[in-house]
Formats: sequence, structure tokens, C-alpha cells
Amino acid sequence: MRTLTRLVILAIDQGTTGTTCLVVDESLRPVGRGYREITQHFPRPGWVEHDPEEIWRSVEDGAREALDDAGIAASELRAIGIANQRETTIVWERRAGRPVGPAIVWQDRRTAARCAELPAELVRERTGLVPDPYFSATKLEWLLRRCDVPQTELAFGTVDAWLVWKLTGGSTHATDLTNASRTMLLDLASGEWDDELLGAFGVERSILPSVVASSGVVAEGTLLGASVPIAGIAGDQQAALFGQGCHAAGQAKVTYGTGTFVLVNLGETTGPVGEGVLRTAVAVTPGAPRQMAAEGAVLVGGAALEWLRDGLGLIGDAAESERLAAEVESTEGVHFVPALTGLGSPQWRPDARGLITGLTRGTNRAHVVRAALEAIAHQVADVVDALPLRLDLLRADGGATANRFLMQFQADLLGSEVHVSAESEATALGAAALAGLGVGVWRGPAEVRRLIPAGTSYEPRMRHDEAAALRTAWRSALARAL
Repeated sequence: MRTLTRLVILAIDQGTTGTTCLVVDESLRPVGRGYREITQHFPRPGWVEHDPEEIWRSVEDGAREALDDAGIAASELRAIGIANQRETTIVWERRAGRPVGPAIVWQDRRTAARCAELPAELVRERTGLVPDPYFSATKLEWLLRRCDVPQTELAFGTVDAWLVWKLTGGSTHATDLTNASRTMLLDLASGEWDDELLGAFGVERSILPSVVASSGVVAEGTLLGASVPIAGIAGDQQAALFGQGCHAAGQAKVTYGTGTFVLVNLGETTGPVGEGVLRTAVAVTPGAPRQMAAEGAVLVGGAALEWLRDGLGLIGDAAESERLAAEVESTEGVHFVPALTGLGSPQWRPDARGLITGLTRGTNRAHVVRAALEAIAHQVADVVDALPLRLDLLRADGGATANRFLMQFQADLLGSEVHVSAESEATALGAAALAGLGVGVWRGPAEVRRLIPAGTSYEPRMRHDEAAALRTAWRSALARAL
């Protein structure tokens, strides 16, 4: 085993479809990678579940692969940073560390009826969110009502808290502010769990993790037999915002993953964020003032391409979609509204259903695949249109940024520049940067920003009237899904 002192941080990005682990050096450069897919369970229409123990195994296996790829041992790491799929809800027994049920995934819609009963104004004012099955509170309530173990013997957490628990052998039960802000249980202004909301969902304080900062040593973890500080935690989208260098007000990023998420750093402002747009906490470094972000959450992004692949067999893999989209000059009037798990921002309609419109005898799979890619871009444009400020530049990361058709079409619809990250794994890099700052590898965000390499830029090419006509046709199709 060779010793390379520049290999300092292990970043764990535990996502919806799998876990990516990166070993990065002090130049924030990935030097080792590992990946493990996790199984998606769909026990009923609208239900989405994961196995919490499989999530943990994927982290161990992905970390082992990344360390092997880098050629180092876990004992040589300076710190661990965690980014995670947010809102996904896990409840486990404190003494045994055994989950009492499945992890209910953020995409899950089983609590839609319960959300319709909630006081929307209170939820929005207190948490910055909207009453929707997307968030953790109603998932937690659902699990607790079906568990016969007293809450005093249970622990609740989003995926980050579960991983911290597993890494520390159950000695630390903690979540960071960005993940806590996605539970619908946190008073966003104070950063504390809210008693009124806890009472509304029947949640006792004893089940909750402590809320910690996103950067700084939380605990000593044990990974693959080595003791390593856990020094950075953030929800995946906030980690990507940090990893893209969006550390100042007005800077924005979009991450193309299973879902697609637009975040705009608002700084310390507490003003309105726009109809259908969320307010959420930003990952900040020790000593920095708290910041907020406006967020638009598109529930089905890359998942639409996964459905075309796995559900309909129209493509062999996501990469094929770019070639097929280029085979036709347009969708010939075909529109795909991928409301496969309802609609998120800015509509927030869990009852919406997906549809494909405009089919004719001349329609082929290229038209449908192109319509799916265009739908991803249209949904991002819907969010940007709802924001309280104009964006001249949108930073992009995630797997779909490799699709040049999608990136160019996105720039055309927005009428603004789309800058693609040189490293598609900006989420993992954000987790690594937060952890590195937490143990003093870097002195501050400015030093991190200087390490972020330049990527590829896409300038709008389409005439404004052409883009406007496409947007009008999209809104017509969208109205049918509602």
C-alpha cells in the first residue's frame, strides 16, 4: 500500500440510485472513485423505498473501491464528508441499531392525503417549505403509527444521520442544518426543532437527532477499521451549491440527477422567494453567518430517462438519448410531462400524472426521447421563471450535463448562459470541501473557489420568439397533466 500525503478527504455522496465515493487531494482533485448501485423498491403505485442496511453496505463497498482506486488505506484519510439524498426517512431502534421499516424515499407519495390536511401557511412561514409528501415529517408520522416500539427507544434520521450513526457505532445521533431544514419539523428562522410542528405530527423530541453545523468535526467515525473524523455534512443539493462555488448571494446552480434541483444563494436575506419556490438552509463554514437559498425541486429529471429505459425499453442507456434527440429536428409536437411521482416546483401537485401528448403515426422513439430531454429543460425553466430574480448565469452539474443537446436546449430556453462544471460530481466535491474546511485543510471558501476548475459554457442560440413558442406549447401540455 503506497502512502500519498496529498490524498486527504473521502467524500460520500449517498444518492437515490446509488452511492458515489471520491477520494480527493488537497487540490480538490478526485484521485479515487467508487460506486455502488442500490435497489429501488416500488411496493405500490406511488411508493418508493430503500433498504437502510443496503444503503450502509453501499457506502462501505463504495469507499473500499475508491480507496483501492487511490491506492491508500482508510487510516491515511484526514476526514470524511457526507452528502446525501435529502428527506428520505429512516427510523431505527437505538439499542439494536435495527431499522423498524424501510427507508421511505423522498419521491414517495403515500402521504399525499395527509399533506392536504396540513396548515399550508403555518408550514410555509415556519419551515420555508410547502405541505408535500416530498418532505420527511409525514413519512416519519406514517412509520411511527405502524411501529409498536415506544419513541423513547427509537431514533429518526435522514440518510446523513443514519450514516453518522453507523460510522460511530451508535454513539452519535446528529444531522446538519441543511438536512434538518428539509424535514418540515425545523423552525428555519431559529434553526431549532419546532414544538408546534412536532406536536402536529406526534413526534417526541427524544427521537430527533441533534442539529450541527455543515462544516466542522461532528464525531470520530470508524470506516473499514480506521478512525476518521466526520467533518462535513450537507444535503446533496446544498453540497452541490457549495461545490460549485456559489458562496455569494445571487449565484445559482442546477443539479441534474434523479430529480433536478435549482438553488439560488440568497445570502442573509429573508425576503420572498417566489410562488411555488422553497426557502432552505445553505451549507456554510464555521464562523460564517447563516445563509438561505431559494430552491426549486423538480421531482423527475433523469428518472424520466430511467423510465424510458427500464419501463418502456426505448433506450439502452441514458447516453443514447443525446444521439436519438439529434436524429430529429424537433419533437413534431410531441410533449412528455414526466409527472411520474406528481409535480414539484413550482406547481406542487402530488396528484398530477405523467402524460405524452401529440402522438401521430409519424411519431417514433426519437421524438419521444427528445421530448423527455426537452421536458427536463422546461421544468428547470419553470423554476427559474418563478424565482424572485433574473439569472444571467446558471452553473450546472450532475450526470445529464454530459448530454450536449440538453445543455444547449437549456441555455436556449433560459436565454442565459449555462456553465457546466468540469467535474460532474460537484455534490461529492462540495462534501469534501466542507469536510476539508472543517479540519483545516483549506482556510476558507475563497481558497476552495480557486481550486474549482473551469468547465464548458453554453450560450443561447435560439431566437427569443422560437423559445417563447416552445414554452407556450409546453405550458399547454403541462395544463393537461394538472
